[in-house]
Formats: sequence, C-alpha cells, structure tokens
Amino acid sequence: MNLSDPQRQAVKEWLVAGASLSDVQQRLKSEFSLALTYMDVRLLVLDIGAEVKDKPEPKPAKTETPEQPADTPEADDPYADDFEEQGAPQSKDSPSPDGDAGSKVTLSLDRLVVPGAMVSGDVTFSDGVKARWLIDQMGRFGLDPETPGYRPTPADLQAFQAQLRLELKRHGYA
Repeated sequence: MNLSDPQRQAVKEWLVAGASLSDVQQRLKSEFSLALTYMDVRLLVLDIGAEVKDKPEPKPAKTETPEQPADTPEADDPYADDFEEQGAPQSKDSPSPDGDAGSKVTLSLDRLVVPGAMVSGDVTFSDGVKARWLIDQMGRFGLDPETPGYRPTPADLQAFQAQLRLELKRHGYA
C-alpha cells in the first residue's frame, strides 16, 4: 500500500502519541478512507520505520493477606497433601518460605511455555543451583537442574512448593 507523505507522517505522529495498531487501522479508515487489514497496518508501520509503543501492564493492587505457612495444607487445595506423601518432612521446625533457608529460593514462570508443558519456569535454590521446572499437560512435575544429579534440600523443596503454589494462584492456574 502506497501512502502519500502527509499520510505517512500522520501515521508516525499517531504512533508517537501512543496509538496501537488497531487505533491506526481505525484512523486510516476514518480520516483517509483507507480500509486496511490489521496485518497490512503492521506491515505499513514496519515499512515506514515507525515503532509501536508497548503499553505498560497494569500492576495489581497490593492487598495485605496473611500467607499460610508452607506446612499447613489449604482446605480448598486438592494437591496440598501431595508433597507430604512424597516423603518430605512436614514439621513445625522445618524452615518456612519466610525462614532462613527457604527465603533464598527464587522462582519465575515462563511467558512462553515449553512445548508439551502446561506451565514452566526457572528456580534458583538457596545454594545457588539453578533448574528448569515444568508441569506437563497430564499434571506431572519435572525438574531439570543445571548440575546433573542435583537434589535440592527438603527445606528448599518446601519453599519451592509454597512459592510455586502462590505464583500459580497469582497467574490464575489454581
């Protein structure tokens, strides 16, 4: 699609002002009587060398809710007992996610999920060892540490489970 120089300049100005591709598409139709598909508008923007500004994601309002300790199963969580059944110690003196050992476990979810997985991400345990984790479409958990044969401590596993449960709830998986 060939646009005149004033039309190209108008598109650039709209994009600088924060217009989305959909906005540009609608304005081209209303102001210049040009009916373009969304893909045509995307290619047009690339052709004229303009850039679409990403809108910042809205941050969720922080609410003060007390976190349940990692060793207390939640009543509405059908998987709360799974960790205990796997033989991990569940005692009051185990470090919690807020405790010393568990506080150094960090977890992230992938924006683009690994093929074959329902959800995936990275974890760094308290001793600095990193691993990839996933939950496949059958609900099975997988952990692939960078160090072959690595086994996280029970405290790290407990902290990881608690953080994973919170992240999954926060992203609407649970």
